[in-house]
Amino acid sequence: MNIRDHWDRLDQPTQKWLIDNPGCRILPRTITTIISKATGEDSGSGQHGEVVLSPEDHEFIRSKAEESLSA
Repeated sequence: MNIRDHWDRLDQPTQKWLIDNPGCRILPRTITTIISKATGEDSGSGQHGEVVLSPEDHEFIRSKAEESLSA
């Protein structure tokens, strides 16, 4: 999953959740499902439907959160 490449495909509530939770490194099943449906990609989720963010995705989300604070 590459959130940076699919950011514009995510709905506003999902983007907001990600921005509001920039320290989250493991996405819950509900967010993982929404992202998979929006992107059409299999997230490669774990046993409980969770996904571990790559360092690149985590940094991207943190940068989006910082942008939202300065806006």
